[in-house]
Amino acid sequence: MSELSHLSATALLAALDARTISSRELLEHYLARIDRHNPAINAFVTLDAERALEQAAAADAARARGDSLGRLHGLPITVKDCFETEGLRTTCGFEGLADHVPSRDAVAVARLRSAGAIVFGKTNLPTFAADGQSYNSIAGTTNNPWDLSRSPSGSSGGSAAALASGFTSLELGSDIAGSIRLPAHACGVFGLKPSFELIPLRGHIPGPPGTVAVADMNVAGPLARGAEDLGLALGVLAGPDALRAKAWKLELPPPRHGDLEGYRLAVWLDDEACRIDAEVLAVLESASAALVDAGARIERRAGPVVLADAVRVHRSLLMGVSASGLSDERFAGIEEALRGSAVDDGGDRLRHMRWLTQSKRDWNAVNEERARITLRWAEFFEDYDALLCPVGPVAAIPHDHDPDMDGRRVTINGELRAYWDQVCWISLAGAAYLPAVSVPAGLTASGLPVGLQIVAPYLEDRTAIDLAGRIAEVAGGFCPPPEPPAVAAPSGASA
Repeated sequence: MSELSHLSATALLAALDARTISSRELLEHYLARIDRHNPAINAFVTLDAERALEQAAAADAARARGDSLGRLHGLPITVKDCFETEGLRTTCGFEGLADHVPSRDAVAVARLRSAGAIVFGKTNLPTFAADGQSYNSIAGTTNNPWDLSRSPSGSSGGSAAALASGFTSLELGSDIAGSIRLPAHACGVFGLKPSFELIPLRGHIPGPPGTVAVADMNVAGPLARGAEDLGLALGVLAGPDALRAKAWKLELPPPRHGDLEGYRLAVWLDDEACRIDAEVLAVLESASAALVDAGARIERRAGPVVLADAVRVHRSLLMGVSASGLSDERFAGIEEALRGSAVDDGGDRLRHMRWLTQSKRDWNAVNEERARITLRWAEFFEDYDALLCPVGPVAAIPHDHDPDMDGRRVTINGELRAYWDQVCWISLAGAAYLPAVSVPAGLTASGLPVGLQIVAPYLEDRTAIDLAGRIAEVAGGFCPPPEPPAVAAPSGASA
């Protein structure tokens, strides 16, 4: 049964429907694999095996009676530990929530369960989902299955590592600054950042448990081992919340074209504002060439917004969201530090401090700039069906848990660059509320995965997913990493 580990969710559902395997057998397979190999990866915060096994048995009994529980009938899945799960602790990597057991599911989790999915575990993430790596003082450090000395990225790092390692069939993650796309890129799986507000976020942490307002740019979305799985999950997850459902329903448009040759694609693979590491660029160039050979109509050009402007707008809006999580004392301390700073040296630290304490008037100005950018994207998509670009400038980075995030560095083309450079290219879709998919495009010369980012028109998520599947057929797709060791392996850094 080892081949089950890396099948797509769609293929697994077909096997369940054909009764070549039962839901309980599939779940037992995952649990045994986790017991054997997860000590090296450390992808999980909490498992709910006993309750999940009971639910799997019930799903099998329902299938035997001819009853359908939904599109995900009996499929064992896992969920990032920032989504509240009824009766199962949800920590978001924060010690203050180490014993938080919600009384209800997040809306997205409830929709997965209503479709017949069996949630059997919660995957690891950074504290409050606020880092590009996945570690915390509760669960420790998650390692990248392709190289245990490296990070699976973040914040949905446990999600991507679990999928790549064959520990689960489907994952629910979240993304405000690449938190789905960057881990998918680092671990070699598929990840969808949907159009903003397409999937309700109620029950997501942060904000604190019980938060009702939706954080700007933040979305819930699936990670998977195949593009078709993203489409399957989107069909379950997308739609208005209960209040809005009184007045409208969702009808997402189908993909723009029925074959690769029908798509007109813009390809933008490098930019002086955020240079791409040569090993990563070589994979992306090879994928682009394969698409041309397969008949895709490709034009090499930049998108409709200057990358540096997109990064600035996204970062300013992101810091505006992050400010709400600061204590009064911390916020006052930043304001006091700024009063003592006479010169803006252009560094990340000072810019972030200014954006964290920006006025509503300043935020309104950036929001207006964002609105104008979204209009430029809409005009761009009248001529092009999608933009292909990097997810990140570098492959999976070594573990680095220096508490001074602004002081961390990543190596790109032999040069030490700002840690925040990892979230430059994801800003194109993030600030403009656009859907984007990370599709595995191949491996670097060093043997690390590289994702290609597909940015599609607003609410045309199915175009991005369709393209991901077609691109994977000719230039990449999911490839299992080396089998994790069956004994515990030391992490590249302590949590």
